Amino acid sequence: MSAFYISAAHKSSGKTTLSIGLVRALRNRGLSLQTFKKGPDYIDPIWLSSASGNACYNLDFYTQHRREITELFQQYSSGPQVTLVEGNKGLYDGMDLQGEDCNAAMAKLLGLPVILVINAKGITRGVAPLLLGYQAFDPDVKIAGVILNQVSGPRHEIKLRRVVEHYTDIPLLGAVAADPQMVIDERHLGLKPSNEQSQAEAKINYLAEVLERQIDIEQLLESTVRAQVQALPSNAVETVQPFAGLRIGYPADTAFGFYYPDDMQAMQRLGAELLPFDSLHDSHLPAVDGLFLGGGFPETAMVELEANQPLLTEIKAFIEAGGPVYAECGGLMLLCRTLTWQGKTCRMAAVIPADAVMHEKPQGRGYIRLRETGAMPWPGAKTDAAPIHAHEFHYSALQGLDLAACTFAYRVERGTGIDGEHDGYIYKNLLANYAHMRSVGGNRWVERFLSHVRSCSRAEAP
Repeated sequence: MSAFYISAAHKSSGKTTLSIGLVRALRNRGLSLQTFKKGPDYIDPIWLSSASGNACYNLDFYTQHRREITELFQQYSSGPQVTLVEGNKGLYDGMDLQGEDCNAAMAKLLGLPVILVINAKGITRGVAPLLLGYQAFDPDVKIAGVILNQVSGPRHEIKLRRVVEHYTDIPLLGAVAADPQMVIDERHLGLKPSNEQSQAEAKINYLAEVLERQIDIEQLLESTVRAQVQALPSNAVETVQPFAGLRIGYPADTAFGFYYPDDMQAMQRLGAELLPFDSLHDSHLPAVDGLFLGGGFPETAMVELEANQPLLTEIKAFIEAGGPVYAECGGLMLLCRTLTWQGKTCRMAAVIPADAVMHEKPQGRGYIRLRETGAMPWPGAKTDAAPIHAHEFHYSALQGLDLAACTFAYRVERGTGIDGEHDGYIYKNLLANYAHMRSVGGNRWVERFLSHVRSCSRAEAP
């Protein structure tokens, strides 16, 4: 078994592109893989899932306790032949001055060696003090190898190899040439999600072919071998499924795809049946007891969404009839009167009396902390509950919302939310917020939402 943590000296070094291609190259060799992503990212995990053929799980110090991180990691990394964790930002970057939330801390917590990606553009001898500094900064972090990226040509590679071999004892695992075909289109939230790109498979395969030639994969695997990990008891099937029979619909298409896989699996373990639908092409909702409208890029498909009025009408009717709905970010935008982007405005479901307008700069970005107001429609509403740790990343803002007439589930203690002070718009049995929630020990939203759906279903029963 092999397991390693891919990090970089700084953001935009190319570690995500290399991770995606490396995962597919390993898969092409017939190896079983499990991938993880540090942080509250949705897009990179979609690419990594496509490359590996398995769900990619997020590991996040802000929303998860350390025990939850290690248990999640152990649960899914005990069986596959190769485990890859992709970091975020640089190896030592984080919010905490002492580095308690950085990639190095995550690698140490999981007991993983680090493969460091260096953007070598414009660097020759200077790569040595960079590597030596990263190696010496925290001796407890094992840097098992380096991959040089954006190498300009054979002469540049020869110089870099000589420098690394002469001044350091870090194995040079590969030198990846600068190649515009390896670039994945970026958008305001980062990498374009692979579920939206028709040629994603071709791109992933191209990355794999290039890296198969330019990275010493055998040496990488040999330098990151780890002992067999004992599997935790499987929780794939709960002995008690309190929400058996509940049907939860959710849009899964090119406009909506931001869902944490472990949250969705938690719903299934608790007995709920998940029913995906295509918000762009399906004219009708499936027969459901509740809806989970996740995040995504509805602005890129707003013309198609507007054209699918039969589905928008059904969503609105479901909410007006008291149907329980939970909407996050993109789902919130779908429920507004209109959505405006790049000078064009399209009609949406018109449940929330506001207009979603896209801006050039982020309107809310990063980790947030929320406090319940007591108005939450879900069971367990409290005003003295512990704060909720979540994240937001949106370029849209709501306009025209009469705040005085609104009921909100949360007060924003850190972050932006809907108006800088509140998040969680409540209407009948709808809860819609910009915050992206993670169902973990400090915020068991899955159980609360399913309890809410069940209570609504029982109220409707004759």
